[in-house]
Amino acid sequence: MLRLAAASLAGTAIEFYDFFVYGTAAALVLGPLFFPTFSPVAGTLAAFGTFGVGFVARPLGAVLFGHFGDRRGRRPVLVASLLLTGASTVAVGCVPSYGSIGVAAPVLLLVLRFLQGLGLGGEWGGAVLLTAEHAPAGRRGLWSSFPQIGPAVGFLLANGVMLALSAALTDAQFARWGWRVPFWVAGALALGGLWLRSSLVESPRFLDLDDHARVPLAEVVRDHWRLVLLTAGALSVGYAVFYAVTTWSLAYGTERLGVGRTEMLACIMAAVVVKGSLTPLVALLSDRYGRRPLCLLGCTAAALWMFPMVALLATGAPLLMFLGFLGALLAFVTMFAVLGAYLPELYEPRVRCTGAAVGYNLGGVLGGALTPIVATALAEHGGRVPWGVGAYLTGVALFSLGCFALLPETRPVPVALPEPATG
Repeated sequence: MLRLAAASLAGTAIEFYDFFVYGTAAALVLGPLFFPTFSPVAGTLAAFGTFGVGFVARPLGAVLFGHFGDRRGRRPVLVASLLLTGASTVAVGCVPSYGSIGVAAPVLLLVLRFLQGLGLGGEWGGAVLLTAEHAPAGRRGLWSSFPQIGPAVGFLLANGVMLALSAALTDAQFARWGWRVPFWVAGALALGGLWLRSSLVESPRFLDLDDHARVPLAEVVRDHWRLVLLTAGALSVGYAVFYAVTTWSLAYGTERLGVGRTEMLACIMAAVVVKGSLTPLVALLSDRYGRRPLCLLGCTAAALWMFPMVALLATGAPLLMFLGFLGALLAFVTMFAVLGAYLPELYEPRVRCTGAAVGYNLGGVLGGALTPIVATALAEHGGRVPWGVGAYLTGVALFSLGCFALLPETRPVPVALPEPATG
């Protein structure tokens, strides 16, 4: 289990590195390089628009790779998704700017971002299911949390490279070529991930299935549509909070508050370190107290903390910004640490890869794709303290709280049992 969990963590970390490095670049440099004819705010909005395309592609990737995961096995999905995401990320680092090839530059950026999202949409389902379906029932929450640590590790890798380059290079050097280096690093990371995953064995739950779904998506839509919609709505707050902290606040702090890139990245990364470190502990609590109670607790905490978070951010003081980010990410991890066990337990084995992945990635569209765009627009028309952003995030949290309240508890139901009735 330790070897399997470590390989799943490493793979998700690499794929989320690819995804996050784009978000950081969008917040810092992509606007002026690829949309130079726009105003600074419009350029940032356009860059975040290409960022959002990755989220729109993720449910499509969940359908595509989920089909093969339910038909052919979880393991092949991990290899194919890693190859696609890694190759498209390296290609982003090679795209010439608008000044070199004109409108073709943002079009290429859009296509490659779509392919990134397509690969990541398949990654999560395969990695989490392979771990969850190997894990003993009494410790499924703990072992399934390892892939959930991957996003934190990927974010720290992506922003660590960006931070080092930002500190070592002048602004002109960073804008000219420095921002491309993290995208090229993705190629080496992808090769390492493929080597780690080459020794993984197929899920025993998949091998035990006698009857595989012919068209998994059709079964999910017909029999589990309500469950998919509830999980997507429930997870939207986690995405909204995470990308408000890691993407929108980075752009807001550097452009509106005049805080340096290094200081902003350091504050965000410190909060993410704490969040990642606490993930296994929170998941272990879910093995004892249940998945749903922790999700309800985290969602409530998010609703209560969004206004204090934007107020602390608006101070521009590093320590206060860190505290704001930390409170938000603690609420986030209380929900998302348990999802590696919770979502697979909600779906029956024959459509689990498709159902869990589609629900998870639809939540990304609702919460992750829209949040940087909406928050940027709201902050532009507000005062120094972006209260409108706080109101938006609080509203998303209350919506997700209602969805979580309608979902059933799954612990200690064995993972082999059919899903609860979903209408």
